[in-house]
Amino acid sequence: MAKDKTVYVCDYCGQESVKWMGKCPACNRWGTMKEMKIAAPSARSAASKALPQRGSGEGAVPLHTIEAGAEPRIDMGDAELNRVLGGGLVPGSLVLLGGEPGIGKSTLTLQTVLQLQGRRILYVSGEESARQIKLRADRLGPVNEGLFVLCETSLEQIFQHIEEMKPDLVVIDSIQTVQTETVESSAGSLAQIRECAAALLRYAKSGGTSILLIGHINKEGSLAGPKVLEHIVDVVLQFEGDQHHLYRILRSMKNRFGSTSELGIYEMRHDGLRQVSNPSELLLTDNREGLSGVAISCSIEGVRPFLIETQALVSTAAYGTAQRSTTGFDGRRLNMLLAVLEKRVGFKLAQKDVFLNIAGGLRVTDPAIDLSVIAAVLSSNGDMPIEGDVCMAGEVGLSGEIRPVSRIEQRIAEAQKLGFKRILIPSHNMNGLDKKQYKIELVPVRRVVEAVRELFG
Repeated sequence: MAKDKTVYVCDYCGQESVKWMGKCPACNRWGTMKEMKIAAPSARSAASKALPQRGSGEGAVPLHTIEAGAEPRIDMGDAELNRVLGGGLVPGSLVLLGGEPGIGKSTLTLQTVLQLQGRRILYVSGEESARQIKLRADRLGPVNEGLFVLCETSLEQIFQHIEEMKPDLVVIDSIQTVQTETVESSAGSLAQIRECAAALLRYAKSGGTSILLIGHINKEGSLAGPKVLEHIVDVVLQFEGDQHHLYRILRSMKNRFGSTSELGIYEMRHDGLRQVSNPSELLLTDNREGLSGVAISCSIEGVRPFLIETQALVSTAAYGTAQRSTTGFDGRRLNMLLAVLEKRVGFKLAQKDVFLNIAGGLRVTDPAIDLSVIAAVLSSNGDMPIEGDVCMAGEVGLSGEIRPVSRIEQRIAEAQKLGFKRILIPSHNMNGLDKKQYKIELVPVRRVVEAVRELFG
C-alpha cells in the first residue's frame, strides 16, 4: 500500500521542498516552510471520482485558428465593483475576495448577489447558518428568488449540488472552511486550500460557471493559505479599511481581464454598503477654517482623482525621545520628509513628536501627497493655518525639489470642481498645460522652500 507523501511548501511564494528549511530558497524568507501531506495516488483517484472531470478533449490547436473577441461580462449591479473587475464579471472566471475579519466581505458579496435578478446563484456558506444569512439578507435589501443558500463544507457535496442546480454564479464563503476527501488534513490547511481551489478552477474553466471565493487574511496582512492560491485564481480583490471608520476600499491586486489600477469606495451603513461616487466631498470636513496642521492634497487612486485631508500634529517630545506615528501613510516616508525639512529647509524637528493622519481611515500610496504632508507638519509646528481654498499635489525629492506627478489635468479639474481657488503643482507639470481652460489659479513651485513661501508668506 502506497504511503502518503510529505512535502514542505512556502506559504509566501509557493516553493516546494522535500525537506524542511528555515529559509525559503526562492524568496529568502524565514519560517515560511509549512508541512503538507499529499495523499497516495490510489487514495486520491478513489476519492476524486466524486469530483466532476470535465476535459476539453480538443488537444493542442494552432494559435491563429483560435477565435478571440471581447470577453462577455456579467453586470453585477454595482458600479464600483464593475469598475474594479474591469467592466463586470467574466463567465467562467475564478475571483478571490480577501479582507480582514469583520471588514464586510460577506456583506458586500451578499448585497451584490441580491441585486442579480434573473440569474441562478448558489451561495455556499461554511461559517454561517441559513438563518443567519436570511437575517442579513432582510437587512440588505429585497430577496432574490434566484438565490439559493447551501450550508456545506465538503467539496464533493458542493459539486453535487452545483451539478443539480447548474447556477450562473457560485459563491464560496469561505475557501478556508472547504475541505476535500482527497487530502487527509483539516480544513484551512495549505494542502486543503490548494486542492479545493484547483478543483474549483477546473470546474469554472470547463463549465463556464463563475465562482467567487471569499478568503481571510493572516496577521501579516496577506491572504491566508499558500501563495499559489493567488496564482490559481483569475482575479484577486482586496477589501480593506478600518473597522472604526465608515469607508471601505476595494482594490484589484490581480486581474487577468482588466486593469489593476482601479479601486472602489464604499461607505458602511446599518443597511449595508453604499457606493461612494464622489469621495472628495465626503473626505473633506467643512470646519477646517482656522485650524493649523490641516492640508488638502489631490490624490489619484487607480484612475480616480479625489481630494483628501492630511492632518498633522507636532508637539514637544515629553520623554526626550521623539515619536513618529502615522495612520494611512507610510511611516518610513514620513521620516524621509522630516529629514528633508531639517536638511533642506532648516526646520529642527528632531526633538518633537510628529503625528500624521489621513482623514477618513484611508490608506494612500500616491507620492503626490508628499507636499501636503510637509505643509501640514509645518502648519502644526508654527501653529499657522493654511487657507481653506488652497490644495496641492507634488512629490518631494531628497534634495528638496518638487518632482512632477502624473495626470495633473485630472487633479486640477477635481480641485476646481470642488471650489478651490488655488492649487500648488510642480513647475515641470506646467509644460504644455493651458492655463486659460482652468478657472482655478495654478501656482507652480520648484522647491520645498518656494512652496513654504507661497503657503505661509
